Amino acid sequence: MALFVQKFGGTSVGSFERIEAVADRIARSARAGHQLVVVLSAMAGETNRLLSLAKQVAATPCPRELDMLVSTGEQISIALMAMALHKRGLKAQSLLGEQVGIVTDGRHGRARIREVQTERMQAMLADGIIPIVAGFQGRCLDNQVTTLGRGGSDTTAVAIAAALKADECQIFTDVDGVYTTDPRVEPKARKMDNITFEEMLELSSLGAKVLQIRSVEYAGRYNVPLRVLSSFRDGEGTLITYEENAMNAPVVSGIAFSRDEASLTLVGVPDAANVAATILAPIGDAGIDVDMIVQNATGDGKADFTFTVARNDLDQAQALLAPVLPQLGVAALRSDDTLCKVSVVGVGMKNHSGVASQMFQTLGQEGISIALIATSEIKISVAIDEKYLELAVRSLHQSFNLAGEE
Repeated sequence: MALFVQKFGGTSVGSFERIEAVADRIARSARAGHQLVVVLSAMAGETNRLLSLAKQVAATPCPRELDMLVSTGEQISIALMAMALHKRGLKAQSLLGEQVGIVTDGRHGRARIREVQTERMQAMLADGIIPIVAGFQGRCLDNQVTTLGRGGSDTTAVAIAAALKADECQIFTDVDGVYTTDPRVEPKARKMDNITFEEMLELSSLGAKVLQIRSVEYAGRYNVPLRVLSSFRDGEGTLITYEENAMNAPVVSGIAFSRDEASLTLVGVPDAANVAATILAPIGDAGIDVDMIVQNATGDGKADFTFTVARNDLDQAQALLAPVLPQLGVAALRSDDTLCKVSVVGVGMKNHSGVASQMFQTLGQEGISIALIATSEIKISVAIDEKYLELAVRSLHQSFNLAGEE
């Protein structure tokens, strides 16, 4: 008998018909002899509806009250699911995050889990009761309701699986696993049977939307086997675990991309050691993530300093740089909001050379110019003009034979 934590996203419980279908799936697992903890998101569209209500009342809602509001979405789905399981003769009980004992820090809207108290769930499991837990939420130490941010139900499920030492955390979604790239861009994308935490973390951070990045970090930290499955059809999905043998791993496992990139270039900054810190300090203090960074010396003790941010952070980043420009004697500030980022990822890159040259040659053959480059041990990312995104992804997918064609 195995212990599984099963998480179902909003599309999986988006209608009464889908709730019934998920209840059938849970019932099959329970009758196969497995112990189950089920984590649910709000029904598809419900969180957006609640956010819209808040915006109608206040342009900038109080974060505490916003958490109180949006956390109610999951309460609906877990209660309905418990009822559906009762109808199938199973013992189940719906629980809010605070009733489970999910303790978070106090950052409303983006809280992090500090502790999962397992006593109540363990007692329920011992009595043959299936806990149906509201994802995305918890309570902080001063007993306030908090939410974990978009996709937070994935993190709830992984945290519960880690605390209970579950055999597997199963994330049911509207895709049947992790693909070599987005099948909507490359129809020949192939579902992977296995992928490492390291690769999945890179893919998630680089634009793949299958799993919330924080959930992958959490699973990797606590070595929770993580499986991505389809809510709508049977299959083995994709298992995410620690790498076993990088020597035998594919050189490139997948291609990720992000459409919403923008760059800022400070022209004519002093070519000195502390300039980067001066430029990026206000950006970091504002919580804006900086991705690619390049500093090019132009002579006469000057350099051009370029970095990328998410496109929706561009205006704020420009405003934050305004006081810095005269301080550094910057000649000009240029921006480009037409970029995208394309990345190749694979643990096999640790033991193979030539990936970068193959990537650049493939893009060059398609006439695609590279604006910026960033690398790590298992990934190479390039910033290119967004109009070339789909061509770049398909060309690289073919170049590295990710479809597995003979």
